[in-house]
Amino acid sequence: MSAQAVRADVWLRRYREARPGAVSLLCFPHAGGAANFYLPFFRQLSPMVETIAVQYPGRHDRFAEPPARSISELADGVVAALGDREEGRSGPLVLFGHSLGAVVAFEVARRLERGPLAGPTALIVSACRAPSRLRPRSIHLRDDAGVLAELQRLGGTAGDLLGNEELMRMFLPTVRADYAALAAYTELEPVTQPLACPIMAMAGDCDPVVPVDDALAWAQFTTGGFTSEIFLGGHFYLTSCVDQATESILRMVKTHA
Repeated sequence: MSAQAVRADVWLRRYREARPGAVSLLCFPHAGGAANFYLPFFRQLSPMVETIAVQYPGRHDRFAEPPARSISELADGVVAALGDREEGRSGPLVLFGHSLGAVVAFEVARRLERGPLAGPTALIVSACRAPSRLRPRSIHLRDDAGVLAELQRLGGTAGDLLGNEELMRMFLPTVRADYAALAAYTELEPVTQPLACPIMAMAGDCDPVVPVDDALAWAQFTTGGFTSEIFLGGHFYLTSCVDQATESILRMVKTHA
């Protein structure tokens, strides 16, 4: 296997086959999340959509690698992996990111639009404030109890993991690194150049960290058109509204195929 193929396989996960020429939906996990968070998407969208999940370093089969230190490092890694698979890609590309993953997806979209690779036909951001509404947060500086309290508040981490002290000792450094990367990103100069591709913002109506107005502010970051979908639920509304969410995603994908 070539070095290029290895690099793409390291970053990108496919769990089900899709039809030839299907639109590719590239999914970016939240802070502390892994590619398997999107297994319900694979079940719901295959084979109409080629669902691909990003695997960040420092988790699951990449556990031995140090976590990324910045959003830029994550975005650059994904773009390099996409370059490795570009020759075999036959359909359009839509990006989807949840929470921290939305920020990474946005940065990937920016790189693709100004680089040699084909840009995305759409960006879908979920449970994330627009870049202009991001606020510095110091979760990564809290003690273990403080980080765990934040994970419990958001509700996206399985209870059996939170209750397993040994697993949490292994998991917390990765979570801290992700939150540190996001905190550093919020301290950068605000992004002023909007994307050319359309954006759809998705959010939970009672998300404790992403007010709906802050999710709707993504409208200013595209010249290609903006839509939004608001669901019942909190920061991880996706887990309880997967049917409705994937229906919305599929409509967006079909619109911009």
